[in-house]
Order: sequence, then structure tokens, then C-alpha cells
Amino acid sequence: MTKVIEYFFGIGSPWAFIGLDPFLALATKADAQIQPFVIPLVEENGAIYSRNRPEPRRAYWTKDLKRWAALRGKDLAFDNRAGLSDPTPASLMVIAAQRDGKDWFGLTRALQEAFWLRAEDIGNADVRKAAATAAGFDGEALLAREKDEDVRKAYKDNYDLAVAAGVFGFPTYRYDGELYWGQDSLPFLERHLNGEKLPA
Repeated sequence: MTKVIEYFFGIGSPWAFIGLDPFLALATKADAQIQPFVIPLVEENGAIYSRNRPEPRRAYWTKDLKRWAALRGKDLAFDNRAGLSDPTPASLMVIAAQRDGKDWFGLTRALQEAFWLRAEDIGNADVRKAAATAAGFDGEALLAREKDEDVRKAYKDNYDLAVAAGVFGFPTYRYDGELYWGQDSLPFLERHLNGEKLPA
């Protein structure tokens, strides 16, 4: 029986980015299939954008993120981020790739690297197209697909599924009906994949 991990994530999430490769390594090791659901934060389930958190919590969030990034071997670009627009449209590009049978995971990595390693404005269509093209995709075709109704409907359907599942933050993994929130929960997911479901 094929193991399927439902993967809820956002392109603009630094946590999803630094956990991306370890997650792929885990899924590959467990011979599990990844079913992606690109979504915005689910505020109605309790998610809070970092910009809306009290300053002490936001300061700790940044410090903790830097620690984890270093542990994961990622050098995130925290400076020069002023003026970057909303990376959400990149979600539609990834959904387009997924629906067209292309390497959505590779495109996700390319867009997140542009945003988090190089502080490029992937909210800008030209930047998005260039990042996709540099990664070996037809950036212009993917950019055009972002506007299609099936892609936009999939984004809404992803969100509705996340709400019903109780998802709120990034990344969240669902396996065998159990949610694991955060890339730091990968050890729990690994145990579950290996047949050990910890008490919760």
C-alpha cells in the first residue's frame, strides 16, 4: 500500500523552505508519495502572520528561524527585504506546474531560493518567470497558466481542504489522518511512517 503524505505549505514561508529538502529526503527514504497543497495561512484556524505578532514574539521568531536555517545549512537573506511584494502569486505558478504534470517540487525550490536566499521579488511576474526559466521550466507558459480558472479553483480548493483538516501554519504534513505542524515535527512524521504513532 502506497504511503501518501499530504503536504500543506506556502511559497513565502521560510519554515517551509528550510524544511523542504529534509522533507523530500524523508519521503524518499520511506518510499512515500507527496501530495502537495499550496495554501495561504489559515487565519480562521489560528494562524498569525509574523508581522501581526507582538514584537517580543516576532524577535524570538526571527532568532529561532536563524538557528534552524543554520542547522539546515541555509543562509537566508534577512536584509534588503523592504519593498518585496506578496509572494502569494507564486503559489498559482506551482499549482500550474503540478496540474500540468511538471516538477512542482523543483519549481517550489527555485522560487523559494529566489525569495529566501537572494531576496528577489517573486511577487513580480517578470521575476517569477525568470526564476522558473532559469530552473529549466517554460516560465512564460507557467505565468500564463496562473490566470486559468482551473488553477485558481485548485488554490481555493486547497484552502478549503486545509480549513477542514485543521491546518493553520506552514509547513503541515498529514499522514494517516494525523497532522504534524512545522519542519521541526519531521522526526515525529518519520516515526509514524515507520509504523510508530506517538501518543497525542
